Amino acid sequence: MPPILSIENLSIHFYTPKGVRKAVDRVSLELNKKEVVGVAGESGSGKSTLALGIMRLIAPPGKIVDGKIFYHGDDILRYSESEFNSKIRWKKIAMIFQGSLNGFTPVFKIGEQIEEVLEVHEYKGDFKERVKELLKMVELDPSVADRYPHELSGGMKQRAFIAMALALNPEVLICDEPTTALDVITQAKIINLLKTLKKDLGLSIIFITHDMALLSEISDKLYIMYAGGIMESGNSLDIYKNPKHPYTQLLMEAIADINKDYIKGIPGFMPDLANLPSGCRFSDRCPYAMDICRRKEPELKKIEGDRNVACWLY
Repeated sequence: MPPILSIENLSIHFYTPKGVRKAVDRVSLELNKKEVVGVAGESGSGKSTLALGIMRLIAPPGKIVDGKIFYHGDDILRYSESEFNSKIRWKKIAMIFQGSLNGFTPVFKIGEQIEEVLEVHEYKGDFKERVKELLKMVELDPSVADRYPHELSGGMKQRAFIAMALALNPEVLICDEPTTALDVITQAKIINLLKTLKKDLGLSIIFITHDMALLSEISDKLYIMYAGGIMESGNSLDIYKNPKHPYTQLLMEAIADINKDYIKGIPGFMPDLANLPSGCRFSDRCPYAMDICRRKEPELKKIEGDRNVACWLY
């Protein structure tokens, strides 16, 4: 079957006084039905910008400058804003934003805020019954609808936000750091909830995080981002067992482990997105960098099975 969502050579630039920052640079990605695609990388690698680009929520000075985004084969970047908002956003593709724990307005009850989503998007049905149904779906008591955000724990607020994102029965759910600021136990519960929703609702999920250990629990396929570009992609289990790109290898080594005496970090810093290196964008930090790495940028190429790597070692 063709993918539900297919991104081809998407580029998103920010025009600043210090130059053009290439936040997302020629990124391609595929999401299949009932699949969880993980997008990982350090903070500032372009993960959240990619998510906002899919939702067409890039605000000035940012702009989608190139690429295509296909939803069931239809390029949704060609839609007008009103057409995209009425047909795609929240109805077909919804998003849990980074920092969503602070996403609720503090002076309105949870139920009122979910009802507002239904009203704005002209939901045909009983609003209060739908809110109850959604809260049960995310394992919250329907009485939560009558409570204010400050009366909920972090985990409860995150579940309520997931309920809001699912209000219009989307097919694709983008989760941008959905477990940030939650304790480990609550993180595990949110991950299990997303697994259940994927199975019960047939959801296809893009899960964005910098936590590689977390992605091992939920993702089927993995895309590793660095400085706006994709460094490696493929089956999650294959990448965890045998990471190919030096950046992916270092990310794996940085995963906290009870058997390790210390957590190993990645030396150096990410390059300025307005002044990327002429060669491989990871060359200044790579322990295996060769002369060609500093002169010419490697293309993302298939090396085996569905594994793609952008590295001159291959």
